[in-house]
Amino acid sequence: MSEIFNVSTNPHVRSGNTTQTIMRDVLIALTPASIFGIVNFGLDALLRIVIGIVTCVACEALYQYFMHKKVTVTDLSAAVTGLLIALNIPSTLNVGFEIVGCVFAIIVVKQLFGGLGQNFMNPALAARCFLLIAYTGPMTNFVTSNGFLDAYSGATPLALLKPGAESTGVVSLAKMFIGTTGGVIGETSAICLLLGGIYLLARKVINWRIPVIYVGVFAVLIFLFAPGHHFDVIYMLEEVCGGGLLLGAIFMATDYVTSPITPNGKIVFGCCLGLLTFIFRMYGGSAEGVSYAIIFCNLLVPLIERVTVPKSFGKKKPEKKAKEAA
Repeated sequence: MSEIFNVSTNPHVRSGNTTQTIMRDVLIALTPASIFGIVNFGLDALLRIVIGIVTCVACEALYQYFMHKKVTVTDLSAAVTGLLIALNIPSTLNVGFEIVGCVFAIIVVKQLFGGLGQNFMNPALAARCFLLIAYTGPMTNFVTSNGFLDAYSGATPLALLKPGAESTGVVSLAKMFIGTTGGVIGETSAICLLLGGIYLLARKVINWRIPVIYVGVFAVLIFLFAPGHHFDVIYMLEEVCGGGLLLGAIFMATDYVTSPITPNGKIVFGCCLGLLTFIFRMYGGSAEGVSYAIIFCNLLVPLIERVTVPKSFGKKKPEKKAKEAA
């Protein structure tokens, strides 16, 4: 009795995850930070979240339609980009500027390089950096929460923590952990971002290596070498909770397309991110440095993967082959 075997190329073990299910999980994980941003900054935050998602989805659909490509907005990747852009801008930013950032992210960074899976840097972070360069003033005009829905213009905790900063004020670690502080819409609440990260880890959407090593290396460097704050645990925790570190480490440094796929590559990637963020924050002109650190390391991913790719079983080293041939 003959049997029929179905032979296919590796990998033979397949996952039930699709782009849509992964992006859906990311949207769910971002929900706590999004809701808290709306509660913290009011309807201005809600408006920018809606505009970010709608603009990115519309840009992708229109581009693919007019370029005679398959319209793939149902994979939810454009919606995730739109939400991340909204969470990376102040609630006071002109919506016209936000739309420009969304168009730049989807058309220039994503679609012109071939669409999902072909972009060389994270589209949402590229949009944030573009907006920071083009509209520096509006992008750094933050409001500071004084309890829920009561906000006023003021310096962010990260600006107050900056070595040599001229800003004066008291930084509350408890408020930074909860999120009732100034900043962009989605970065203020450390607890909401951590809840989202735990969800993604539980769903196995992200690997622990990049976010844990990124934050860990940064924290160790702050603890040991922060100017004027050597071995200061409270200052270290404030730097970890402040700014976009957790938002970037959990949701953008782990982007499948722009991060290494090798286990050792993820470790190297996380170490580079932590080192660069420390340098940018402590010695750069801006209090923040996460966006530029991630984008710079995105460009290093091909090199990181080349030097960390596992050797095939039984493969001989080049020098050993040369000796045997001689």
